[in-house]
Amino acid sequence: MEEEKKETLEEMFDRLEELITRLEKEENSLEESFDLYNKGMGILKKCSQSIDEVEKKVLILDEDGDAHEF
Repeated sequence: MEEEKKETLEEMFDRLEELITRLEKEENSLEESFDLYNKGMGILKKCSQSIDEVEKKVLILDEDGDAHEF
């Protein structure tokens, strides 16, 4: 079984940009717009989780120069 490749934030932002462009088109039906919106919200959730993971890895240096996780 292949391991699923984790998207980078940049890749997720690119997908969001594409969805926004598609949402701005007036020829979308209400159902299509709602589907695009839901996909975008799912991507935003993944972005938020990814950012949270990075924030947890941020290290703080104390006065002795030792690193501690934030």
